[in-house]
Amino acid sequence: MTYLGRRIRELREAKGFLLRQVAAYIEADTALVSKLERGERKAQKNQLKKIAAFLEVDEKELELLWLADKIIDDIDQEPQGLKALNFVQGEMAK
Repeated sequence: MTYLGRRIRELREAKGFLLRQVAAYIEADTALVSKLERGERKAQKNQLKKIAAFLEVDEKELELLWLADKIIDDIDQEPQGLKALNFVQGEMAK
């Protein structure tokens, strides 16, 4: 499960919504939303806005988790991944 998927599920369940209700709002099928929550599919950036609106959460919160998942996915299997991430962090701090 991804950070974004976990958060979407937490918010959805806390508000008592069904998968199909989220799916209908974002104009997707229920299976897609289920896969997003389980981390089997990656959300498209434009879907974040709709999901955030439906779940009444700040879009920036979901975008942060979406981006974190993307970065982890990109560097996770790279031997130099963590070093590269630290390098970039240092460069961006300048």
